Amino acid sequence: MLLKRKEFLQIGSLATASLFVPKFLKALESPARVPPGNKVLVVLQLSGGNDGLNTVIPSGNDIYYRTRPHLGISAGESLSLTDQAALHPSLSAFKSFYEDGSLGILNSVGYPNPNRSHFRSMDIWQSASDSRDYVYTGWLGRYLDSTCGNCGRPTLTLEMDDILSLAMKGEQNKAIAVKDPRRLYNGSREPYFRDLNQAHHGEEPTVDYLYKTLSATLSSAEYIFEESKLHPSGGSYPDTEIGRNLKTISSLIQSDINTRVYYLSLGSFDTHVNQKEQQARLFTQLNDGMDAFVKDLKGAHRFEDVMVMTFSEFGRRVAQNASGGTDHGTANSMFLVSGGLKQKGLLNPMPDLSDLDQGDLKFQVDFKSVYATVLQKWLGANDSEILGRQFDLLNFI
Repeated sequence: MLLKRKEFLQIGSLATASLFVPKFLKALESPARVPPGNKVLVVLQLSGGNDGLNTVIPSGNDIYYRTRPHLGISAGESLSLTDQAALHPSLSAFKSFYEDGSLGILNSVGYPNPNRSHFRSMDIWQSASDSRDYVYTGWLGRYLDSTCGNCGRPTLTLEMDDILSLAMKGEQNKAIAVKDPRRLYNGSREPYFRDLNQAHHGEEPTVDYLYKTLSATLSSAEYIFEESKLHPSGGSYPDTEIGRNLKTISSLIQSDINTRVYYLSLGSFDTHVNQKEQQARLFTQLNDGMDAFVKDLKGAHRFEDVMVMTFSEFGRRVAQNASGGTDHGTANSMFLVSGGLKQKGLLNPMPDLSDLDQGDLKFQVDFKSVYATVLQKWLGANDSEILGRQFDLLNFI
């Protein structure tokens, strides 16, 4: 089968979809595995700018209730953690994580000179760059480069989606985006893709890269599918997108596939209008999915090896708006859920609502310090090489 360059480039836009990954090997005959005891990271993106103040509620702070007369969640409604802090009422499973010592909460996480654009701030978080810099690789993609280089393990990082996020794109390697291992496998078996892969005889670098991307997917799809079947999760998960994604992740973790990092998202949390209803609906999905996931991992004796880290591109403004919602803000809270935490509960003080920057929270923890901690202490990677410089490490692991 011969394919003209122009025709091939017309399908090149699919290179980040679920059928494509970077590669530099022919097959995965004997890939490395992640046995029990080795650490796995699950990054959960709360897309759209989740309102952190109605997530981890400053229930003992009068300023919160004065600035949110209709949107503030009362102490009687919320799930109390301390006399100063509570959780959103839809996060009952997270309250249980807090009580059994498997939840860490970081408050006022952000970065200097914050940007309130969804797209730009998400780029900053996913690339782990300074707000003045434009970086076109992601922090987990660079982790993949650092750990693998041109090795034959493109399944080291997986994203539960049809499109690959910037966070998962490296200079030399990119993660695999896959929602359904069976669907990926069946698609890779189509004769068209097999013929297309065999038609390559070496052209210009861009075309070579796309063919290598296709070849890697074909060699990886069967491996992912077969591994996902080895130990299918017996847990009861909600029939939601996040529930299905977490069930797939749990099955893969229990299969001992070589994947060290999983990435998934939930949203949209862009709650300018009618925030109470939207946030409660999304938090119910998050809560029920995570409840099933943690129970599943505990039953498989893998919870000590897995850490779930949540983030959102920014928080919301302290004061409610006139439409029953909140507008784009700055610093935010992060959840860390794991049976392997060394520090638990509230890891730093609640936000200071009396010291704002033009109505917005001031960040106290640089998110890149959180990344550095996870990279070095959890994944055993070279954090300063991946992030470009050394950041202060935290003590939750």
